[in-house]
Amino acid sequence: MVSLMKVAVIEGDGVGHEVIPPAVDVLKAAGLNFEIVPVEVGYGKWERTGRAMDESDLDVMRDCDCILFGAITTPSDPNYQSVLLRIRRELDLYANVRPFRSLNIPVDTPYVARQPFDFIIVRENTEGLYGGKEEIGEDRATSIRTITRKGSERIARIACKIAQERKNRLTIVHKANVLRSCSFFREVCIKVAQEHDIPFDEGLVDSMAYNLILFPHKYDVLVTTNLFGDILSDLSAALVGSLGLCPSANIGDKYALFEPVHGSAPDIAGRDVANPLAAILSARLMLEWAGEQEKAGLVQQAVDHVLEMGIKTADLGGHASTKEVSDAVVGYIANVRR
Repeated sequence: MVSLMKVAVIEGDGVGHEVIPPAVDVLKAAGLNFEIVPVEVGYGKWERTGRAMDESDLDVMRDCDCILFGAITTPSDPNYQSVLLRIRRELDLYANVRPFRSLNIPVDTPYVARQPFDFIIVRENTEGLYGGKEEIGEDRATSIRTITRKGSERIARIACKIAQERKNRLTIVHKANVLRSCSFFREVCIKVAQEHDIPFDEGLVDSMAYNLILFPHKYDVLVTTNLFGDILSDLSAALVGSLGLCPSANIGDKYALFEPVHGSAPDIAGRDVANPLAAILSARLMLEWAGEQEKAGLVQQAVDHVLEMGIKTADLGGHASTKEVSDAVVGYIANVRR
């Protein structure tokens, strides 16, 4: 447990400015002993200065225990370097952990799973097709997919550790029937699972997309490569009811970054309609990472209570504003802690 955490707070762009302050308020309400270190990065800074992130920004992040991150707008400009991908690589945040669980609330979407589910996607976060090895020519564009033994072993170890703490079930997701790099990833993951005595099964990524929609209750911990994990995570958000309910953790051996899965959503930015719960639940993941299990449980309890009371933003079929949802969560926590 950290006595005084230094948290780099990056609101970013778009709705990041609206959902990160409530997440900070929740951490305060829960009683976390932490220092806020604001950091400005993103498209807004790039427009103003020509650089989305400086080396000094990374130095500030390295001086903190962890990062609470909002959302970044990425323009279609070949000279623009993804801020989030760079942070992940520079701080070696190799494990992207995204939990998904059903909620006992009516949600106005046809895709929500009928049976209760609770699974986690553990995604390799620093290599694969997001590794930044690309060439663009006049007649051809090439993206190189590199899968290393080190990268595969350490993401498999993280997945096995999570599986041991849960239902002790692991599913290795790949496309080994077509891609030799996936065959390599599969073999490494199987070896790590056997070394940790973790029961496992496996699935091809295309059939896994089908099965997650129909049978999400059958899965516990899924481990996969960077691009596949990204796609399956957004698919899984539909099962929950909205991207606005989905948090994530980017974890390395020294640093960690916590962020909502949704993007900067410039079309709704500034309208007080963005769902703050993904950011708030990302703060809950931060509390768990810091060893503050009781505080993390209280935050989850508050979110569940607010949703059960029908205080929902438009993405969930409700009419509440960002502020109304945030105030309800903070108010519940404050009442419980009195």
